[in-house]
Formats: sequence, C-alpha cells, structure tokens
Amino acid sequence: MRIIWKVLKWIGISIGSLFLLIIIAGLILRLFGHKPQPPGELVDVGGFKLHVNSTGERNNKPTLVIEAGAGGHSEYYYWLAEGLRDSMRVIRYDRAGIGYSELSDGPRDPETVAHELHKLLERTGESPPYILAGHSNGGHYIRVFKQCYPDEVAAMVLIDSGHPDERERLNLPQPPSWLNSIYYAGAVLGDLGILDLYITIFGNDIMLAPGVPKEITGRYQDYFSDGKYLWGYLEEQKWQRSLEEMSKKVMETDSSPIRVFSGTHLNEGALRKMGLNPENMRAERKKMQEEMAALSTNGKVFFLVGGHFTIFTEKENADIICKEIILLLEELER
Repeated sequence: MRIIWKVLKWIGISIGSLFLLIIIAGLILRLFGHKPQPPGELVDVGGFKLHVNSTGERNNKPTLVIEAGAGGHSEYYYWLAEGLRDSMRVIRYDRAGIGYSELSDGPRDPETVAHELHKLLERTGESPPYILAGHSNGGHYIRVFKQCYPDEVAAMVLIDSGHPDERERLNLPQPPSWLNSIYYAGAVLGDLGILDLYITIFGNDIMLAPGVPKEITGRYQDYFSDGKYLWGYLEEQKWQRSLEEMSKKVMETDSSPIRVFSGTHLNEGALRKMGLNPENMRAERKKMQEEMAALSTNGKVFFLVGGHFTIFTEKENADIICKEIILLLEELER
C-alpha cells in the first residue's frame, strides 16, 4: 500500500511540476515573446482603442463599412477590401476585445456597439453616407446602426446574415451548457500565455479562413497572445438575445437599397447528427434571406456556391460580391 501511495505521490508531483513549467513558459512568452503588430491603426474611442484598417482613397462617394460576425475579425474580409480598393473607400474594424481591438469596460449592448463604431468613424475622419456590410451577426449590428443613424446609411449589404427569427424557424438547439466553460478556460489559459505557447509549438490551426492568403492568416496568432479575444467574445455573447430582439424591431421596409448574399453549402452531416433536416433548413434559410432583401423596395438576393465563410474568403466568391457592390455604388451616384 505504501508503494502505491509513493507512486501516486510521484505522479502527482510530476504532473504538478509539468503544469507549473508550462505556466512559467507561457508567462515568459507573454513578457518577452512577439508583440502583435496591427496592420491598421488603434484609435481611442473613449477609454479604450478600436482597431481599424482602411483601404481606398477618401472621396465624395459612399464609404463601405464592414461589420464582422460573432467573434469575427476584420482580416476575414481581406478579399472584399482588396477587390474594392480601386473603386471605393473600405473600412474594416474589430469590435471591442475582438481581433486587435482593446477590451471595453462598458456593456456590449447593440446600441453601445453602434455608438462606438460611429465615434470610430468620426475620429478617423470618415464621413457619411455609408454602405454598411454585415456578415452573420454583423447583419444584426448594421440594422441597429441604421436605426441609430438613419440619415447616414445609404444602403446595406447582408452577407449570410443572421435573421432575427432564425433560432425558432430553424429549430436550432441551444448551445451546450459546457461550451461557455470551455471559452472561459481558454481565456484564462490565454492570459497565462499558454494558448500562445501552444500555437508557437504546434502551429496555428485556429480560425483559419479558406482562401485567404497565408501572409494574412499568419497574423492570427497575434489574437491569442493573451486571453483578450476570448473575453471579448464572451462579453458579446451575453447580449446575443438582446441583439436579435433589437434587430427584429428594425425589420421595416423602406426604399434604401439592400443587397443580400447567402451561401448554399451546409454541413449536412453535422445537421443530421443534431436531428435537423438539411433540405428543410436550406429551404427555410433561403426564404429568410429573401425576406431580408424584401425589406427594401430596392432589394436583391444572390445565392453563391459556398459556405458561411467561404462565400467571401474564397476570392472567386468575393469577386462576385465586389462586382455587385460596385454596381450598387454606381446606382447610388446617379
């Protein structure tokens, strides 16, 4: 019995020592490792800084402002910015805590997010009118921005945008209760430098975007040099229901143009495991995307061969979206 106890004690000490060494190595990496280098600039919007990356020259044409999806960062939309660089001004930015942006101590309610974006645009010298492009959850955010600043929005572009009623209409299951615990644990490991250590040793296979150049995705390690990104995502998620409810209130018809782009690919295997019928879901999603286009008397919907991300991370799909945005720009200038 004494031998078993000694073996267990030795195993416990070994595991504890190994974990302590990993923590020390992570903290050393945080202190002396690479420092994130944002490709754009960090702008103070009142106690914290938002990251913004702008392309194209300023002019009197409408400016495109891209709002990312839940936990999405501005680098995902590389091909859209590149494809429009010679035709118009394009603003990509990261919400508080996401990507290169600093965390905010304030609430992450939809109106606050809209006001922060507005302040960012003002402080970087941008001026309306704006064409707002929102991917996924970003579709909710830009509808709230339009409600807050209706006179500044010339048109909206919805890229596989969320629909306020999609949870109920698609019968989507609630996320498992343990998932947030995983994110919280990841955020703590990030603060200890362990996520950065893992990526340094084993490579970056997190949040990669199919089709985006490697020199762009190579910067994604910057986001996990600490736990900030995951803390930012968790703060946003607390307001998800509020975002959907507020978005629902602004689902009103007007004449400002709307262009809707939606992917046709679904992960059918994963859906069937959740007890969902892929064909029924595809038909209902199509109907909801058409409904969002119908919110404007000048609305159009385009269905692209791609998934939730590849409809804009793959250059061929991004080119289609860019072409339609340029046509939209020409229409607004008439």
